[in-house]
Amino acid sequence: MASVREFVEKRLKLRVNEGKSKVDRPWRLKFLGLTFTPNMKPGIRTAPKALERFKERIRELTQRSRGISMERRLGELNTYLRAWIGYFRLADTESVIQDLDKWIRGRLRACLLKQWKKPKTKYRNLVTRGIPPNEAAKLAGSRKAYWHLAKTLQMSKALDLAYWQDQGLLSLVDTYRRLRFA
Repeated sequence: MASVREFVEKRLKLRVNEGKSKVDRPWRLKFLGLTFTPNMKPGIRTAPKALERFKERIRELTQRSRGISMERRLGELNTYLRAWIGYFRLADTESVIQDLDKWIRGRLRACLLKQWKKPKTKYRNLVTRGIPPNEAAKLAGSRKAYWHLAKTLQMSKALDLAYWQDQGLLSLVDTYRRLRFA
């Protein structure tokens, strides 16, 4: 580190920020939100801190108490998702992106459940989306939290990937594949 600092400061006449500069193994460092895999075959992955910031921003955008329409919520979400996946398309972690995509749809299902409010509305909307009446009645009358209900099999079937694509939600996985392998 000392020799690198000396070269940069004396020869290149640049200042080295001690707080941000390190010499270490590539997989222990993060650079612009990315880090490297410690495998024999080198790869790039999204840094854990960058994933946490992403999740925090998604939580803000999909907060159930935000009194906005689902159309506006999806518009704001799509803008952020498009920018994020455009930046992190270099990462070799499609499975992480699939998990994030699933998690986002779960958050949106919870928002929609809260918007439906009354059990009668929940029941009607679930039956309309192909859930058997007895299953819809159990779900609509449940006193469990929105997030718990959003993760149920019935909600996943009623508000599946096709439903969200029809609503205009950008799929992280599809966008990742398109950008990465195009």
